[in-house]
Amino acid sequence: MNDRLTKLEELVAHLARVSEDLSDVVARQEKDLVRLRKTVEMLNQREAEREADAGGTVPLADQKPPHW
Repeated sequence: MNDRLTKLEELVAHLARVSEDLSDVVARQEKDLVRLRKTVEMLNQREAEREADAGGTVPLADQKPPHW
């Protein structure tokens, strides 16, 4: 009985550690996603400004491809 209880305690400790590790990974990924979203937003804004400065009437992102 003691051996079984010890194995269960070890398993719970292992699962708790894995859960904490995964939580850390998710938190790190959330920070990365926030940073990447800000970067994409900034790049989109820069591109829109560049297209506006070029004097085009329709932004390139809104134009249909030539084969349409």
